[in-house]
Amino acid sequence: MDIGQEIECLIRARYPILYVLSWEEGRVQEMLVDVGRRQKKKVYEWSMSTGLASVGTSVQSQKLRNSPTREPLAALDAVIDMVEPALFVFKDLHPHLTRQNPAVIRRLKDIALQLKNSLKTMILVSPVLEIPNELEKEITVIQFPLPTRADLELLVQRILVDVQQFENVRVELDDPGKECLINAALGLTMTEAENVLAKIIVKYERLSGDEVLEVLAEKQQIIRKNGLLEYYPCSETVESIGGLVAIKDWLWKRAQAFTEEARSFGLPAPKGMLLLGVQGCGKSLCAKAVSSVWRLPLLRFDMGRMFGSLVGSSEENVRRAIAVAESVAPAVLWVDEIDKAFAGSQGSAVADGGTTARVFSTFLTWLSEKTAAVFVVATANDISQLPPELLRKGRLDEIFFVDLPNREERTEIFRIHLRKRGRDPEDFELEPLAAATEGFSGAEIEESIISALYDAFSGRQSLATSHIIASIEATVPMARTMSEHIDRLRAWASGRARDAGGHHPTTS
Repeated sequence: MDIGQEIECLIRARYPILYVLSWEEGRVQEMLVDVGRRQKKKVYEWSMSTGLASVGTSVQSQKLRNSPTREPLAALDAVIDMVEPALFVFKDLHPHLTRQNPAVIRRLKDIALQLKNSLKTMILVSPVLEIPNELEKEITVIQFPLPTRADLELLVQRILVDVQQFENVRVELDDPGKECLINAALGLTMTEAENVLAKIIVKYERLSGDEVLEVLAEKQQIIRKNGLLEYYPCSETVESIGGLVAIKDWLWKRAQAFTEEARSFGLPAPKGMLLLGVQGCGKSLCAKAVSSVWRLPLLRFDMGRMFGSLVGSSEENVRRAIAVAESVAPAVLWVDEIDKAFAGSQGSAVADGGTTARVFSTFLTWLSEKTAAVFVVATANDISQLPPELLRKGRLDEIFFVDLPNREERTEIFRIHLRKRGRDPEDFELEPLAAATEGFSGAEIEESIISALYDAFSGRQSLATSHIIASIEATVPMARTMSEHIDRLRAWASGRARDAGGHHPTTS
């Protein structure tokens, strides 16, 4: 049963007051007009700016509008006085359903009792849920969904027909490109999707599947307005990562998991992965690369932002952040250093009154039960701080151990960072550099090149292998200063996690 059929069923069953949660008044009203037509009921709309009037009455037609009914009580009286079968769509009545408006609450309760024995139904439409205790038993809440894949496909088809009249607009949309565009638009309202597609046509004078980034930028606006999540642009690619072939292969195999073909094949959307390992070896880089490979928006879940001073606000912040992530799905949710975020959750009752434990429980429950296509990438450096509940299969698809790069991977990392800084890797002796950096992390290799660039620049010289060797010799790698910690990580990962590089964790 779709949402229109569900609402029509409730109306036929004489539910007195329906509360439809949605940002899309237009879509809701259009659906209710269709229901009214089938049920032979007139449809009226109300807002504080226009008063009560038949749906379709223009703002300019003041003769057909009842100005006194702009006041909620007068409008509710008009609902009671109406004798014909009708649907009454009240827009944004929620500010009047607070303790400061007891008369409105009482009148709604009176209306609910009367409507049960009539052919009239009230539908409150609002993006905010505000139900006083007195009306909890009289109101039925309905979550109006965002446009489905089928809805967006119809929108694209309509736009394709409309642009045919413009000779300067090229349509380069094959089936894979159309699916890519529709996937990116999932999570937008119909208006937002229509706006961004129009923007693409105006900006590029064409419509193709290559403009996915424009659609993702529209989702960035949703993230910014919320403030609990950070939006990261797709700036990194798998080419930016040296080694880690097992992760790359794993990601490529799941790159098509969000397509219609994958769903027809019976594949569920990937849930997530945990990247555990040595600092500076590319865990955060991998999280950013997932977004690029799958062409999905990347959202950073900063646990520090979730904790509020008011009791219960931290859990509510987590729920709101999750709701935003689901609203722009499919998306990648990056939880950086999750070990630090939930450190001490076991002793939370003593340390912070149980706040951390409750936040962790909220997040874990969502991980287990989420149905939205939100892929979680969690990174961690310290396994001793990871609660065992997080590691249970079913919450995340895979746990990868990211070790220090071996010689071959170090050579590749040198190539990547030299090329990134405008140097030709073939001008350098990469084998000696890789041999000299045994035990170095990717971040330490990058830093050695940056330090060598400073030395070369200050001496007004071109960057040479000798500059990098000198920088390497002046560096004490973390593998030496934290050898016990790294050995402990490797011991834990053996048999518990997949090796991200496709080789044995202890290979150097």
